[in-house]
Amino acid sequence: MIRKWGEKKKDHNIKVFFRRGSLALFACLFMISFLIFSIPVVSNAREDIKVDLTPEDPTTYRDPSLTGTSDERTVINDPGTAESPDDLKELNIANTVTVTYDNGNGSLNGALRILITLTLISLAPTLLVMMTSFTRIIVALHFTRTAIGTQTSPPNLVMIGIALFMTLFIMQPTLTEAYNTAVIPFENGDMDQQEFFTEVMKPFRQFMYGQTQMKDVRLFMEIDGIEWDGELESIPNVVLVPSFIVSELRTAFIIGFLIYVPFIVIDMVVASVLMSMGMMMLPPTTISLPFKILLFVLADGWSLIIGNLVKSFY
Repeated sequence: MIRKWGEKKKDHNIKVFFRRGSLALFACLFMISFLIFSIPVVSNAREDIKVDLTPEDPTTYRDPSLTGTSDERTVINDPGTAESPDDLKELNIANTVTVTYDNGNGSLNGALRILITLTLISLAPTLLVMMTSFTRIIVALHFTRTAIGTQTSPPNLVMIGIALFMTLFIMQPTLTEAYNTAVIPFENGDMDQQEFFTEVMKPFRQFMYGQTQMKDVRLFMEIDGIEWDGELESIPNVVLVPSFIVSELRTAFIIGFLIYVPFIVIDMVVASVLMSMGMMMLPPTTISLPFKILLFVLADGWSLIIGNLVKSFY
């Protein structure tokens, strides 16, 4: 019995060995076949074959009815054919971005105007904050919301919308003057880009100068090492803009302090009452918030704050 069991085990091991050997042989054959068929076929170059590398006209085999052929092209007039400024304006150079200069008098084509306009739109938020009344308004509104104690009411989107429309209302005379004195003449071709920039900045400089304190202007003039004679024309834009921003922040913080005073009084009264009643674990802001909202509504707070903010610029 022991011999038979040993022979059976030996036969089983032989079968397993042959089975594994056949699988390994099949895998080797598969790999060899894959390598044989995946090797690229190398062809030898023949000397009698000549390749013509000269460029061909792409319009030779093109349908004559399609655009881009020698008969019908998108270029109406070839570059350099203009003989007068009027011809230069009508010159169509395949709708590409071009800048044409004529003895220092340059003109921009439509595509480049669009590019400059998109660039200015991307810089519009910075210009809006730095050169208009937006900064003072948004800071004062933020102080109002914090003084009342409502953390998210009104929401940021509403506050920014109010500040934007108030800025548009305040800056409307300045924008109108800049449009009439700079944009319209520039579109009519009566001034170049440098004159346009100078003229469009004049109304904004006048507005910023009227809201800027002298000590702020002197501070930045001393930092820049420029002697100031007290006139607006002698203040460069790089000095006037930061001076205006510092003055606007100072004014906005003063307004915020005045807004805080009545609400602080309410908080102090409520805290004193709660302390006298022994309710020290109750937060005073929980009780004072309804009273502050009631005071703000009865005093018509939004009308007072927005109206005085607008009047502070006149």
